Formats: sequence, structure tokens, C-alpha cells
Amino acid sequence: MWVTSMPQVWDEEGAAKGSVVTPAPATALLGSLAGWMSRAVEPPAPRLCGTEGGPPVTATRLRLRDGRHLAYCESGVPKDKARFKVVFSHGFTGSREDSVRASQEVAEELGVYMVGFDRAGYGESDPNPNRSVKSAALDVEELADALGLGPKFYVIGISLGCHAVWGALKYIPERIAGAAMMAPVVNYWWPGFPADLAAEVYNKQEVGDQWALRVSHHAPSILHWWMEQSWLPTSTVVAGTTPLTNKRDAEIRRNMKADGSFQKKMDLATQQGIHESYYRDMMVMFGKWEFDPMSLPKPPCPVHIWQGDEDGLVPVVLQRYLASRLSWVNYHELPGTGHFLSAVPGLGDTVLRTIFG
Repeated sequence: MWVTSMPQVWDEEGAAKGSVVTPAPATALLGSLAGWMSRAVEPPAPRLCGTEGGPPVTATRLRLRDGRHLAYCESGVPKDKARFKVVFSHGFTGSREDSVRASQEVAEELGVYMVGFDRAGYGESDPNPNRSVKSAALDVEELADALGLGPKFYVIGISLGCHAVWGALKYIPERIAGAAMMAPVVNYWWPGFPADLAAEVYNKQEVGDQWALRVSHHAPSILHWWMEQSWLPTSTVVAGTTPLTNKRDAEIRRNMKADGSFQKKMDLATQQGIHESYYRDMMVMFGKWEFDPMSLPKPPCPVHIWQGDEDGLVPVVLQRYLASRLSWVNYHELPGTGHFLSAVPGLGDTVLRTIFG
């Protein structure tokens, strides 16, 4: 059994510094290995869009205060006619063109404007080597301000992109009119989870995924090397080989691999470099957070979570526990449903009607 409980040390904000899912010998080994490898191996420099040798700029982009560019894509009703304005945060492997896949008819009926954006390092948005949960939330805020969405706006996230929503509820709650998360990825090291429960579900993952998450959390400086080597097991999520028990999820992935869209999606997401997109995502999501979502106070807005009970990527038992700890979360569990919620027929319309109807 790789997974054991370890003592936790708390900082002033209550974030856990220890681990509940990694044995002490493994932690020590990773720490020593990271020290050596970080000096020996550096990830390749990103190929910035619009620079010599980099991908072309094809998207609409805006310039942030720190000089980075953020690519975005608008949908729904025109912004000046919208009753509700939403910033959408895509998931792992996603892009600015992702959305809840609501029908145009419902968007028009409710008056919903939505803007998706390539998160830092994805697609045509410049990388942020200092990316964090907080920086993700501040990118959302700066995008909203640059587009004139007003003093308050809505945020919707899907899968791993929900860390930006948690960040918004922590760092800019006064700007959020409402929030929704669809199959939000969890961090097994959030201290609010019971150690035995976190350990139990962590250990059910494929061995390569266990180690990819351990490295992301304990030794992020060697994650690029770990993910690129071939003699030890790595992430099945990146490879697209995670066992999926939900039939719809399995069929969607099988079809995407067969028609080439799985690889095309990956190529577009990682065109500036896989380290600043996929791997940076892993380091942020599974790294050491500055706060525990289960310790957040009730925000001044409604919050919804949708979760499938057959999700093969996010353990439903942890989502249920999180929702039980946060009485202010409106939790919607979907029977017979997996992780790819945007592909569930009619769910996008249901999400919009629930939030805005």
C-alpha cells in the first residue's frame, strides 16, 4: 500500500503542509530527487505565439497588466444586450472555444453572454511561469474588466479549470455574482478531506497517476522530466488511457482517438509547449494550495456543483464529502453519468436555466 497518513503542519491560512496520501519514504525520495534533477534538467523554453519560430496568432487577444496576452472567444448573445455575463474556465486539454454547450436558443431566451479564454500557457495565451490558483482567479478578473463585464459577473468552470472558480471565491468574492463547477477536479491533499478517505480513493488510481500526482505535489521541479521519461509509469490522463467505466465517456474518448480529434485537441492546447500547459496545470491543481476550499466562508453569491456518479477521473465520494462540508453549495449529482459533462445531452441548457432561470 503506497498510501498512508502523515502528520500535517498548518500555516497561518490553514493550508496543509504535510501529506495524507504519500508515504514518508516516498516524500523524502522525491525531495532528494527533485533537488538533483532540478539542477540537471530544465524544461524547454515555450514557443510563444506570434514570435519567431512560434505558432501564429489567430485568436482575438488582449494584453494583461503584466504584459502577457490572453486569447478569448465570445458566445451567446451580444455583450451589450446580455442580462447575464459569464467567464468560462476550460478544463485540462481544453481551449477558449469550450463551453457548457448550451443551445443558442436558451442563451438568447435567458440573455446570456459567455466568454471562454485559453488559460495561461494553453492555446494562444502566453504562459505564466508563476501560475497559481490565485493568478488564475486574477486572470479571470482582469479579462472581465478588460471586456467591460461590470462590477459583478458569473464564473463557470469545468473539470480541472474549476481551480480558477475556487480561486475567484477565495480572492475576488465581491466580484462574483454566481459560480458553477462541472465535475471539478479535487486535490487529494486538501486538509478538509479525512485522511483515510483520501488515501482510499487515491490508491484506487492507476499507479502512474498516483506517481504523477505525487511528483506534481512534492517535486514539481522535476515533473517535466518525470512525464517525459518512459521507464517509469506516468499519467494515464495525459495519455488518454485511464479506465473509464461510464459508457458515454469511454465511447467519446474512443471516437476522438479514432477520428484524430483527441490528438488535434492536444496539439492545439500544447502548441506553445506541454510544460506550460498540461504540466503547469498539474502543478497548480495538485500542488500546495494557499487555502482549503472546505474552509471557505459562505460567499455572497450562489454556488453550484454538478458531478456524475460514474466519473472515472474525479472520485464522487470526495465530491460528496466536499459538498457535505459546504452547506452553501448547491450539489447536483447526476446518476449514470461520467466526467465529460459538456457532452451530456441537454445539461448545458439545464445549467444555464438553474443559474439564471
